[in-house]
Amino acid sequence: MGLAEQRLLNQSVTKSFFQYLVPTLVGMMLMSANIVIDGIFVGNGIGSVALASVNIAVPVWSIIISISLLIGIGGGTLYSMATGEGDTEKAQRVFTLAMVLVTIVMIIIGLAGYLTSKPLARLFGANADTLGYAMDYMQIIFMWAPIVAWENTLSIFVRNDGSPQLAMAGLVVSALLNIVLNYWMIFILEMEVVGAALASMIATAAGLLVYTLHFLKKDAGLKFVRPRWQKNDILLTGKLGFPNFLSEAGTGVFVIGYNIALSYYAGTTGLAAFSVINYLHTFMFLAFIGIGTSIQPMISFYYGAKKHEAIRNTVRISEITGFALGAAFLIIGWFGAGWLVSIFGVESVEIRQLAIKGIRLFFIGYLFMGVNFTYMTYYQSTAYIRPSIGITLFRGFILLIAALIILPFLFGTTGIWLALPVAEGMTAIFLLVFARRGVINRKLSTYGY
Repeated sequence: MGLAEQRLLNQSVTKSFFQYLVPTLVGMMLMSANIVIDGIFVGNGIGSVALASVNIAVPVWSIIISISLLIGIGGGTLYSMATGEGDTEKAQRVFTLAMVLVTIVMIIIGLAGYLTSKPLARLFGANADTLGYAMDYMQIIFMWAPIVAWENTLSIFVRNDGSPQLAMAGLVVSALLNIVLNYWMIFILEMEVVGAALASMIATAAGLLVYTLHFLKKDAGLKFVRPRWQKNDILLTGKLGFPNFLSEAGTGVFVIGYNIALSYYAGTTGLAAFSVINYLHTFMFLAFIGIGTSIQPMISFYYGAKKHEAIRNTVRISEITGFALGAAFLIIGWFGAGWLVSIFGVESVEIRQLAIKGIRLFFIGYLFMGVNFTYMTYYQSTAYIRPSIGITLFRGFILLIAALIILPFLFGTTGIWLALPVAEGMTAIFLLVFARRGVINRKLSTYGY
C-alpha cells in the first residue's frame, strides 16, 4: 500500500486536509514568490518601465503553466482515482504518459514562442517604452519552457503520490535560490530583465531536481513504465485537466484585459500601478490554487474508493478555509496597501496613489475566490467536468471581460479595479445559492466519466 493510500484510508478528513493544505499552500505561495521577487528586484534595480515590461510578459508564464496544469492535473486526477481503485499498473501508465506529453508539447510551444516573441509582446499590451524589455524576458522563458513544465507537472504527481512535504521543499529551494540569483544578476552583473528571467529559470530547475528525490522512496508509487498511447487515457487526461487549463489561461486574459483597459484609461501610469497589483495578485491567486490542489488528490481518491461522506466533509472544510484566507488577504490589502506598494520601489506619487486605491478595491475579490476554486475542483475531481468548465468560463472570461468593458465606462479606473471582485462575487453567490445543496447531497452513482 502506497503512502497516499495509507494516509487517506486510515485518518480523518480534517487531518488529511491540513496535511495536504499546509505544505501545498506554503509551496504555492513560494512558487508565486518566484515571480513576485522578480518584480521587487526589477522595480528597485531597473525601474518602473522595466517593472511594467515584465508584467506584460507574465501571460507567457500562464501559457506554459496552463498546459502543464492541463496535463498534470488531468493525469494526477486519473492517477489518484486509479490509486483509490488499487490499480497500480494504470496509475504508473498514466504518470508516464503525462510526462511524455508535456515534454513534446512544451518543446513545440517554446520554439514557436521564441520565434514570435515580438508580435506576442505587442499582443500582450507592450508599447514603444516596454517592448524591448518584454521581449528579452519572454524569450528566456520560452527557451526554458520544458523545465518549467516538468517542474510544475512533477510537483503535482509528487503531491498526488502522498508527498506534499517534498513538493513544498522543492518550492522552498526554488524561492530561496531565486532571491540570491536575482540580486546577483541584477545588482552585481547588471543583466537587467534578462538576469531576472534567468534567475527564475535556474531556480525552477533546482526545484525540479528536488522532486526527483521522490523516486528514491521505497513506498513511492510513481514509476516510469513503457509509454502506451491509449486514446482513452489521453482524452481523459485532457478532459479532467481542462478546467485548470482554462483557469490559468484566464489569468492571461485577465492580465491582457487589465493592461488594455488601464493603458486606455490611465496610460503608462496605469500600467505601472497594475504591475504592482498583478505581482501581488499572483501571490494571492496561487494560494487559492493551493486549496484546490490540496483537495484534488483527496476527492479523487475518495471518489475511486467510493467514500462519499469524506468527499462532503472535504468540500465543507475547503469552503471555510477559502473564505478565511480571502478575509485575511483583504485585511492585509486594506490596511497595508502603502507598504505593499513601497516594496516594489515605486517613487512616483501618481503611480503610488493609483496602486494603493487599486489594492484596496481589487482585494475584495479574494473573499469569493476560495468558494469558486473549491467547487471547480470538486466537479473536476469527480470527473463531472461540465460544471467545472462553466465556473471557469464565467468567472475568468465572460463576467471578467464584461466587467472590464462596462465598469470603466461607468466609473473610470475605479471600475477597472472592481472588475475582478464583481466577476468572482457573482460566480460565488450563484454557486452558494444554486449549486451547494446539490453538491452536498450528490450520490456517488451520479458521478461518472
